[in-house]
Amino acid sequence: MKSTYLRWAAFFFALFHIYCNIFASISELWLSAIHFGGFCAICALMANEHEDLDSTSIKFWINIALAGIAIATSCYLILFENALYARETEYILSDYIFSLIAVGLAIEFTRRTTGWFMPVLILVSLSYILFLGRYISGVFAFPGLSLETVLYRSFFTSEGMFGLTAQISSTFVFMFIIFGSFLLRSGAGDFIVRLAQCLAGRFTGGAGLVAVIGSGLMGSVSGSAVANTVSTGVITIPMMMKSGFKAQFSAGVVAAASTGGALMPPVMGAGAFVLASYTQISYLTIIAASTLPAVLYFLTVSYFVRIEAKRLGLNPTADEHSEKVSVVLKEGWHFIIPMVVLVWFLVSGRTPTTSAAFAILSVIAASWISPKPMHLNDIFDAVVDGVKTMVSTALLLVAVGIIINVVTTTGVGNAFSLMIVEWAQGNLLITLILVALASLVLGMGLPVTASYIVLATLSAPLIFDLITQAQLLEALQVGDLPSNVTATIGLFGGDPVIALQEMPLEMKQLIRQEMLEPELLTGLLLSAHLIIFWLSQDSNVTPPVCLASFAAAGIAGTRPMATGLTSWMVAKGLYLVPVLFAYSPLISGSWPERIEVFIWASMGLYALAGILQWHLEAKINVFIAAALLLSAGLLMWTPLPIYYHLVGATILVAIVIMQSRQNKPPLPVTESTPGVNND
Repeated sequence: MKSTYLRWAAFFFALFHIYCNIFASISELWLSAIHFGGFCAICALMANEHEDLDSTSIKFWINIALAGIAIATSCYLILFENALYARETEYILSDYIFSLIAVGLAIEFTRRTTGWFMPVLILVSLSYILFLGRYISGVFAFPGLSLETVLYRSFFTSEGMFGLTAQISSTFVFMFIIFGSFLLRSGAGDFIVRLAQCLAGRFTGGAGLVAVIGSGLMGSVSGSAVANTVSTGVITIPMMMKSGFKAQFSAGVVAAASTGGALMPPVMGAGAFVLASYTQISYLTIIAASTLPAVLYFLTVSYFVRIEAKRLGLNPTADEHSEKVSVVLKEGWHFIIPMVVLVWFLVSGRTPTTSAAFAILSVIAASWISPKPMHLNDIFDAVVDGVKTMVSTALLLVAVGIIINVVTTTGVGNAFSLMIVEWAQGNLLITLILVALASLVLGMGLPVTASYIVLATLSAPLIFDLITQAQLLEALQVGDLPSNVTATIGLFGGDPVIALQEMPLEMKQLIRQEMLEPELLTGLLLSAHLIIFWLSQDSNVTPPVCLASFAAAGIAGTRPMATGLTSWMVAKGLYLVPVLFAYSPLISGSWPERIEVFIWASMGLYALAGILQWHLEAKINVFIAAALLLSAGLLMWTPLPIYYHLVGATILVAIVIMQSRQNKPPLPVTESTPGVNND
């Protein structure tokens, strides 16, 4: 934003959001409408600056007109909402006009910010609910609704554009993006990279490990893979290349590590707030359960870095002149204060928006005990940068509400679940593969948050149903059953396995509530949504549309598609760790159970990384690969007794020791070496 007027408009627009989030003095529908209209206007006016348009250009005045129309549309909803209710929701001409304009603005501005996929998806969805569904046979048939009904539900109610996702955007997401902007403006980015260099620079592949740790720490603040890639990649990609890593691998590692930023607590990006709202599980519970899986993901990326460094024969990058951790922490310890404040307020029971507000204030306060305190102009710039970062996310989250409205109204979600059930035949692993493929297709055109929203709406109930069946079956086969449960099973022949397969979902839900503990059900529900949340992240690193990989390729000067393939390989944890969510207590179990799964899985993932790289401490062969595969299976298959895990760990350790000895360089020959003829 170059224009002074636009920057001030963005600043006051942000202050309005902060005021409403703290004091809650406006209805959620009105706040969402203002949120949408304001960001449409900002997006239109920013286009004039980005394209250097002046008053002689037609596009300049088109953007001005679109900004004015967007503001007028929001004002119309606020001013005439009660009049519509007084007419008993009977539409008049002006209602049609402004509702159509709102939908049109959502389509146009998502096209500008995210490309054509989202607008086309919105148009297909609206066509389906209006008339297209009647021409489709089978489970996806739908008779259609009138234009008036669709527009009313899309514009004037909390079921469409200004529904749950828009409310999340105007509250949680907005506040945390402003918080991240303040942290970055205060200099936290440089501190994170320096700290990562101190922590990892002395290990094999140190420069790559610096990139992984730096991206993980930065991502926990920004929650955006692309922003994370750009902010840390400009430092870490050249650092990796200088230390001996190939440019393409360096870019792929940074893109993969930056993608994991949205998985790392305490922020986890916009999707985590959507997840919390969808599941009604507290945000604190979500970030607590997500910590160990996030560490597993970054360990997986680190394994690829270490193995590649071993393959290339690279040495640690740090030397005696490197900074010490104590020195870096002494100079930048104040950057930790805002994160502590954020977690403290969340733990104490404050809302995420209030916690973010106090965290923002703590960034300003903490900066005054540093050599570079934040002055008024720094605060102003941080707010404006946050608004600029928020534009595409805000417009996307409002527009995706149209699709959610179509899915919930028409029952497409149930039909999609039935289709997967038919294809998978009740097999959880096949279901996960089908959902992963669906995520891959959606990710080609949708950003991560939108991909998660659509997939969660379509398939989360199905995955939850499948992962609870094993727990439910175990509960039914062990111990005395309540009389009503016994009677229900008796209706289907008395066999619990057959009964669970044949009984309606409503009956199964009642038995779940009767037989399973509420804490376990909550954990299983969170597991189902986290599976989808993780799989949705693959759009950042999977060709043909992988924005984080493209951003990294631009920094490294490599081919975008080749870089995308590399980042997709390095980010294999996105597919492997969610399997643990479904088949182990990594999310739903007690903390001792979670830690046990984490320990064995961290070793099993190293074995799998060695197979994928065809290298561990040294190059492997078919026999070693088979042994590593056996080791990974024994380590990661949770139902096995502990002695099987110990066998798997022994195999892995034996291979590492054997290869380390084979790969150890011979001692140098010197004159003092006895028994050696040096002539």
